[in-house]
Amino acid sequence: MPVLKKCTLSDAPQLLQLARRTFVEAFEKDNNPEDFADYLETVFTLSGMEAQLSNPDCLFYFVFNREHLVGYFKLNRGPAQTDLRDDTALELERIYVDGTFQGQGIGKWMVLQAIDIAQTAKMTSIWLGVWQRNTNAIRFYERLGFKKFGSHPYWIGNDKQTDWLYRLEL
Repeated sequence: MPVLKKCTLSDAPQLLQLARRTFVEAFEKDNNPEDFADYLETVFTLSGMEAQLSNPDCLFYFVFNREHLVGYFKLNRGPAQTDLRDDTALELERIYVDGTFQGQGIGKWMVLQAIDIAQTAKMTSIWLGVWQRNTNAIRFYERLGFKKFGSHPYWIGNDKQTDWLYRLEL
């Protein structure tokens, strides 16, 4: 059974390493190499991670399966949300499982933990953005009851992509 650990500022180096690795695993093959490298160097920095971990409205959680760090997710409240900035909703901005541990139900468990955190905080919904070309993730979220409600641009370097926005009413 997986276990959650809320990340603290001291976790920034380990979180950064995991975040970079899982993002590369998930998306490098589908993007222009130059744009992707630029994005990694801009977004996945130690100072950026430390700033996010210092923001009380950004909540990161490590997920361990036995002694193995297998993934992480990030929740945003209020002003830290990327789009809605809805005080009655949480944004699930990032959710990644290490490739060697995928297919074991850990991703679903992670989403259920995020939902539980949102419900405990008396939120009315949880929402997320997912790349329109990430059909496996879209099916995954739809199976969990998320419904599409909009879209927003997402830039990888100079490449303007589209994320579809999905919400689950709680």
